[in-house]
Amino acid sequence: MEFIGGGRLEVRITSADVGKRVSVRYVTDVEAPGARFTDTVGVLTSWDDAVLLITRKSGESVRIAESALVAGKTVPAAPARRRGPSATFPELARATARAWQPIESEALGEWTLRAAFHETPSEGAGAARRVGFTRRANSALPLGDPGVPVADALAHVRAWYAARGLPAYVQTATGAEGTQELLCAELDRHGWRREVSAEVRIASLAPLGDLDADVSAVRLSRTADDAWLRRYQRVGAPGPDVRQVLASGPSVWFATVAGTEEVPAAIGRCVVDGRWAGFMAVEVDPARRRLGLATSVMTALARQALDEGASAAWLQVEADNDGARALYDGMGFAPHHHYHHYRWAEA
Repeated sequence: MEFIGGGRLEVRITSADVGKRVSVRYVTDVEAPGARFTDTVGVLTSWDDAVLLITRKSGESVRIAESALVAGKTVPAAPARRRGPSATFPELARATARAWQPIESEALGEWTLRAAFHETPSEGAGAARRVGFTRRANSALPLGDPGVPVADALAHVRAWYAARGLPAYVQTATGAEGTQELLCAELDRHGWRREVSAEVRIASLAPLGDLDADVSAVRLSRTADDAWLRRYQRVGAPGPDVRQVLASGPSVWFATVAGTEEVPAAIGRCVVDGRWAGFMAVEVDPARRRLGLATSVMTALARQALDEGASAAWLQVEADNDGARALYDGMGFAPHHHYHHYRWAEA
């Protein structure tokens, strides 16, 4: 708790503190009898028309009427992690982006517009439609100044994706030093809507490679073969863009545990990039879960990454995937920041 009973409560923040991390206490229902207080900590992303907007580390935005404030103060950035590797947001954001490289890209200042798609026949006599593979390779990645006002940059993003017949997405992050809470608020003001949020988690790599796991059945390969793709649940019939994106990255490995009827029992993907090893696409046959196959896949990939000189691990997991989060908790992964995909809400 940021506010302790017995201390003096006062509002010590103003609109000049926009962009800073703050802690506030406010009344949830000003007109109801008996005050009910709530505390919120996050980045103050706007203070307009007597309403504060605070963006929490999860990316959730909280609107608070100025008249409801009871106390407020600026607070230091979130404390540094106590375990695992040190990592700045820009370093980690660039490492995760290199693991999902687009087929086509364009620079806009320090923003990168990315696309990876294939054409698929439409039902009936309509023209073929374009389908992008993974938002991570089909979104604008803003890692600095676009060189133009944000409104103009967003207009350029919309036009760029429209010209390719794709929905316009912007990938942002919250919850760590240097993340993009202000940009999230700007996107919201300009009509973009948050569709997907996930955690980026990190861990030391050596303990993962030291897990007591049976890796004898795990086969490692440099390519995702047809069998691997049949287990991969993110696509239906994979187009050439899928294979190209999955194969992208400095040093890419695919793990397979044999199953039945030409569909593997488990798969995984790892991208080794300097000190980082990124883990993704870890999937297990539902009928063979809780048998340690995911751990075996992760351990085999970790040992390969250690052999190549990596020392730190990252992965991305959606916030509502409780099973995966529990697995990764046990492996020593802890949240570093959240990332989000905002989509242009077309009229």
